Amino acid sequence: MSISRRNFIKGSSSALIAGMLPVSMVKLAFAKPEHNFTFAYISDSHIQHIKNNQFVRNWDQGLKRAVAEANLLDPKPDFAVFGGDLAQLGTKAELDHGAEILSGLRYKNYMVMGEHDYYLDYGEYWSELYGKQYYSFDHKGVHFVVLNSILTYDEWNNRWDTAEQRMGEMAGLDNPNGSPFMVGKKQLKWLKKDLAKYDKDTPVVVFSHSPLQKIYKGWNFWTEEAEQIQKLLNRFEQANVIYGHVHQIQYNQIGNIAFSSVMSTAWPWPYPSTYAQAESHLPILTVPMNRADPFDERDATGWQFMNMHSGRTDLSFNLYSNDNRILKWNAKRNHLEDDKYQYQNNPTAPQKHY
Repeated sequence: MSISRRNFIKGSSSALIAGMLPVSMVKLAFAKPEHNFTFAYISDSHIQHIKNNQFVRNWDQGLKRAVAEANLLDPKPDFAVFGGDLAQLGTKAELDHGAEILSGLRYKNYMVMGEHDYYLDYGEYWSELYGKQYYSFDHKGVHFVVLNSILTYDEWNNRWDTAEQRMGEMAGLDNPNGSPFMVGKKQLKWLKKDLAKYDKDTPVVVFSHSPLQKIYKGWNFWTEEAEQIQKLLNRFEQANVIYGHVHQIQYNQIGNIAFSSVMSTAWPWPYPSTYAQAESHLPILTVPMNRADPFDERDATGWQFMNMHSGRTDLSFNLYSNDNRILKWNAKRNHLEDDKYQYQNNPTAPQKHY
């Protein structure tokens, strides 16, 4: 099969996030149209059990709508990806309910492990439902890698009296008792061996839950071995990391690696002011926008288009209840720029009607 890998996603990998909810359709376009394909992406539903057959309605209804809209995508995707945090507290009831909803997808579905799926039983029941917690596959000349990026230190895991306490501590966003995420030595060794089989001009797409960057430790937008993973990916001419977890718009470029977040179907997180204190070696990460509105759980969710030109990612967000965003690659600055809100002299004021 003759594929022009140098034109990987040339003209666009469109990540379409449909309707009010984040449903991505990523189009990978090659020199020969017959080699083009698309995949759908949904993330962070946080199905939460109340009692009996009752679940938090906003979250499970969000996932139901995302699945329904994914099934209406045109062209039809070759496969789908769920980006992690199917459940909120990792219970069988939550995972079963989420699995039942996801079973409505009309495409083969690849699953990513999230911390909310993992820390009650270390992903045992999730694995019964979905299999391996990290793996790779090839599709039409592109190498895809799925990582479990939410592991942590054994000392932290063994600190808690009960599994429920461990799950609750890791589930908190701004919790001083939390612990940084990692992939671990075993998985790093596997990743190195897996990627070694491919030439540098092979397009690589990595799906992770955490960002594979060190963005903001206080909210665990962080992966301990980020630099080691980036070193393995940087030898590829076109490498892309797509991740969930952060429930907000993020984009970044480190060497040859383009990083793009996918928003949550459940709720958006605001942007911490301490982003300004991030390590100076990181390029611009994201632009604070006019959100989140505590009275609108769908604030800042909407359609999202991700255009990757030879490994460089342009982003367009058509937001349901907020200002639209356009992020374009600036070759001179070597990073993405927001067309309106990029720099400090033109910020968006935060909402104040709490």
